[in-house]
Amino acid sequence: MFIDDCIEATRRLMKSNFMEPINIGSEEMVSINELIDIVAEIANKQVKKKYKLDAPTGVRGRNSDNRLIRSVLNWDFEISLRSGLKETYFWIDDQLSRFDS
Repeated sequence: MFIDDCIEATRRLMKSNFMEPINIGSEEMVSINELIDIVAEIANKQVKKKYKLDAPTGVRGRNSDNRLIRSVLNWDFEISLRSGLKETYFWIDDQLSRFDS
C-alpha cells in the first residue's frame, strides 16, 4: 500500500471513536512472481527468476479485507500497487542519481 493511502486511513482512524483492530491495506492480490514482474517492467529490466523448489511454500499471495474500514471510516485505498511502485521506483532512482554526480 502506498504511504499516502496509509496516512489517510490512519488519520481517519485516529479521528474516529473506533477502538477495535482494523485492516489498513490494499485489496489488490499479488504474488511474489507478479510483484517481481511489475517492478521489472517499471525498471525496464529483464529479470531471470530462480526457484528453490525444495523450499517450504508459504501463502500464494496477500491482500487486505477492507469491508470493515470501508463501513466504519468510509475509506478505501486509491493508489494502485503498480502506480505506487512506479512513483517509489523513480523517486529512489532520482535520489541515487544525485550520488552518481
